[in-house]
Formats: sequence, structure tokens, C-alpha cells
Amino acid sequence: MSKKLLLSAEDLRIILHRLACQLKETHGDFSKTLLVGLQPRGIRLAERLLHLLQDHYQVNQAQLSQLDITFFRDDFRRSDKILNANSNNMEVGVENKRIVLIDDVLYTGRSIRAALTAIDSYGRPEEIQLLTLIDRRFSRHLPIQPDFCGRQVDAIQNERVVVCWEEEDNEDAVYLVNK
Repeated sequence: MSKKLLLSAEDLRIILHRLACQLKETHGDFSKTLLVGLQPRGIRLAERLLHLLQDHYQVNQAQLSQLDITFFRDDFRRSDKILNANSNNMEVGVENKRIVLIDDVLYTGRSIRAALTAIDSYGRPEEIQLLTLIDRRFSRHLPIQPDFCGRQVDAIQNERVVVCWEEEDNEDAVYLVNK
């Protein structure tokens, strides 16, 4: 198995600041906006962005929810392994809100489709946008594109994009791993 560094800690820091600035430009004071991190790996990205918005860009009204899409996926019954759901933390209503779905890697688009279905369970938002750290643009199965993207990566089928976070993996980095 080979591993190639795509983004260093400094690259990630710059990209996160750029994404936070783009969100602030688009959503202003966030009074009608809800950030929704997708379980499990989109949560860390969403938390980092919320921290930047609050601490560096004085966005005090930004709110963060966590959405588990495990049982909304179209492939959850195709595996023999037992699936364990993550917890939802959707304490803020989505009705008439501008939702920003946040995930670390956009690959086939199936997770995002599941998230769109799951969001419907909580009401009808005014608008839904997608923010991803990495867009694997040539691997899409569904016509889903990010509104905000950290970096586009061209990876072939036997390669995997791995996002590492200091809090969980002891480093901030993104790798392209050959399976």
C-alpha cells in the first residue's frame, strides 16, 4: 500500500480559512444558516469551520448540527457487516433555513443523496448547499457538485482519499492511498 501526501497541515489551514471566508461572504451573519456536519467524518471539518467563523471572523450566530445518514444510504443493506448508527444532533429546526451540508470527501455522491433524504425528516429548508474539503470529481455516480470545495482531486478507482485530523489521527493532512 502506497501513500502520497496531497495536503499538509499548512495547506489545510489555508484551505479552511478560505472556506470560512467564502461561507461568511455568502451567509453574512448566519442568522438564517445552519451548518450540518455529516457523521462521522464531516463533523470534524464542520467543527473546524465553526471555530474559524466564531474566533477569526466574528460570526456569533453560526450554529452546528450533526446528521447521521447511515440508514438513509441506498447501500446500507448490501453489506454483511452490522451497521452502527451515529448520534444525530439536530436540535435546530431546518424549516426555512439555509443549510450547508459539510462532508470531508465527495466521491460518488451517494452520501449526499442520503443526507438530502435525511434532512427532509426535519422539515423543509429554504436552500441546501454543499461544502466538501475534497472533491473526487471523476468518480461521481449522481449529478451532485459542491458549492464550496477545498480541493479537487483526480483519483482512480483503486485509490482512496484519507483525511486526517489532529484530534483523531494526531496530524492534519490529506493522503491519497493506493488500496
